[in-house]
Amino acid sequence: MILVGPKNDSGWNQAHYEATKYVMEKQSNIQFQYVDLVNPGDRPNVKASKVADDLIAKGAKLVIFNSDDFKEEALETAKKHPNVSVIHASGDYAWKEGKNFKNQPNLGNIMPQVEYGTMIAGCSAALSSETGKIGYVGPLSNDETRRLVSASYLGAKYCWQNYRKKNPSDLKFKVAWIGFWFNIPGKTLDPSKVTDDFYNNGFDVVLSGIDTPEVSVQSKKAVEAGKKVKFLHYDIRTGCNLAPDICIGVPYYNWGPAYLDQIVKAREGKFTGEFVLSKPDWQDLNNIDTSSVGFEKGKALTPENDKFLTEFIKGLGDRSINLYKGAINYQDGSPFLKAGEIATPQQIWYFTKLVQGIESTGK
Repeated sequence: MILVGPKNDSGWNQAHYEATKYVMEKQSNIQFQYVDLVNPGDRPNVKASKVADDLIAKGAKLVIFNSDDFKEEALETAKKHPNVSVIHASGDYAWKEGKNFKNQPNLGNIMPQVEYGTMIAGCSAALSSETGKIGYVGPLSNDETRRLVSASYLGAKYCWQNYRKKNPSDLKFKVAWIGFWFNIPGKTLDPSKVTDDFYNNGFDVVLSGIDTPEVSVQSKKAVEAGKKVKFLHYDIRTGCNLAPDICIGVPYYNWGPAYLDQIVKAREGKFTGEFVLSKPDWQDLNNIDTSSVGFEKGKALTPENDKFLTEFIKGLGDRSINLYKGAINYQDGSPFLKAGEIATPQQIWYFTKLVQGIESTGK
């Protein structure tokens, strides 16, 4: 496994690393090696494909690249080593119905449908905000992150309007892009400062969309300084642990089941380079064996709001609530979905712009 950040980042990379433990608990006779911190800040002259070459030279038969930033490196590795199974977490090169299909049979993509988790996060933020000002600390702006921010806003808007009975125009939802998946001093905005700026400007709930826990840390400091604020972590089920009393919840990835499925196929010679959009188990959202997307409720979610959130989750699961049904416009007023139109998987995946109602800064 090649990780873009540290394996113990309390976020994205740790979730991937812990998924390998799940796989090894379920399958015997697996040897695992990893290289983390493969990014321009920590290893400025190291290519992920070269790291993969080194792991393959040591005997690796399957390589996982865990960042969207590695899509070209994953493809290069798959082409260079046709007898090695390559998984790219995120990405779409294996999607026959997608825009970027490469027809490389030993390269597969896995991505949980965490947009539904971020819808739940947005709903819980809107239920919990007293000011109606919700901030989102985002990484860099691309199709994936625009999809997740937009889903968060759509969830917030729905619950603000339907459970809080408030006017959507009174809801302020703002994303600040820092420029990468985590802080690289001198190259990105400082997510600690971005979080502080939200709280200093009257936002009382901040959602994290980055790999690392600055939002949790700064939220705890804000409360210690006398501010009445709450936050939502991202990526990993244990995300509330850093400041449990003010954590509303955490939408998280459970990579274990999908990785297990693909690794078993590779061992049996049945790896075919699939595009896997792994789903939530709406019957048991936090089941470690069946649900690739979860939402762990935090202590700061009140019992009343818990009831609303449970109702919202049920509605998403039985499709009585479909937030990907138009009319929905993009941020610039152009149409995303016409009235009554239901988004296709491709429309959801390729999010070219944010939806209308979101303010944004950075890039």
